[in-house]
Amino acid sequence: MQHEFALKDLGELHYFLGIEVKKVNNSLVLSQERYAADILARSGMSNCKAIDTPLSNTEKLSAYEGAVLGPEDITRYRSLVGALQYLTLTRPDLCFAVNKVCQYLHTPTVVHWSAVKRILRYVQGMKNLGLRIGPSKSMVVSAFSDADWAGCVDDRRSTGGFAVYLGENLISWSARKQATVSRSSTEAEYKSLANATAEMIWV
Repeated sequence: MQHEFALKDLGELHYFLGIEVKKVNNSLVLSQERYAADILARSGMSNCKAIDTPLSNTEKLSAYEGAVLGPEDITRYRSLVGALQYLTLTRPDLCFAVNKVCQYLHTPTVVHWSAVKRILRYVQGMKNLGLRIGPSKSMVVSAFSDADWAGCVDDRRSTGGFAVYLGENLISWSARKQATVSRSSTEAEYKSLANATAEMIWV
């Protein structure tokens, strides 16, 4: 290609668009530790106490609970949630929680702000987590899916998610609210499975 185009060898990849790349035992580990630290610094939570889970499994968020934030705080909320969305590029463990707080970008309340702060406290304790990509003996495409039935208290829609693997490597993942209301937990699970199957076919 050098005969046709002007190329410059920049050496081995270490950092690109906020994603750090490290070689560990013949594998690549993709992480966003520096980016996560920047998010915590922007939110003033660099020294916050870490927590083990990004969301409470008993508390359900609602669009109608809590006082609406002021204009400046709404802008700050949207900025931080957008930054957390980018963090999910290498952090599938955040997808479900970030999807939940994304649903209230139009009119966030103090309750939603508390949920975002909980996610940030989780990030504080897990900043060094990343995605490992390495050689695999298998090239089998496999997927796992799950759904919470009627998880949204406002419209009773479920949130489904999936993770797709190529051999031992996680290559695609998603968590999103389902388009229609499921009349049973089985129906919610089948919808999530259908989304995972569509992604596998695309892969």
